[in-house]
Amino acid sequence: MDFLKGPLIRLVSTAVAFWLATLVIPGITLNTDSILGAIGTLLLVAVIFGVVNAVLQPIIKTLGCGLYVLTLGLIALVVNALLFMLTGAIAEQLTLPFDVDGFWPAAVLGALFVSLVTWLLGLVLDRD
Repeated sequence: MDFLKGPLIRLVSTAVAFWLATLVIPGITLNTDSILGAIGTLLLVAVIFGVVNAVLQPIIKTLGCGLYVLTLGLIALVVNALLFMLTGAIAEQLTLPFDVDGFWPAAVLGALFVSLVTWLLGLVLDRD
């Protein structure tokens, strides 16, 4: 069962980060009144976000290697924001009550916020 510990910690920390983002970042909303509905939605959005990042980010980094070098890595902010918006669009297509409204500030700040919170929670929760 130890092999499930890492992915479960990442999933839960990402879901918590998305929940906090809905509370802090204007334009990121979770439109459900049910606590179980909110938890389920956040877990599904975390899964979508993980799959989108796992599949697309390596391809984008490989194809856009020159842009990453040219912009000293700042293009990563734009790429992460676009992947964050894609996560919101996929959630909308699946009729999940999660919405990312616009590129700035919702997608850019949301992507930065979720990354930071997920990293911090990973540091705290992933103790051996």
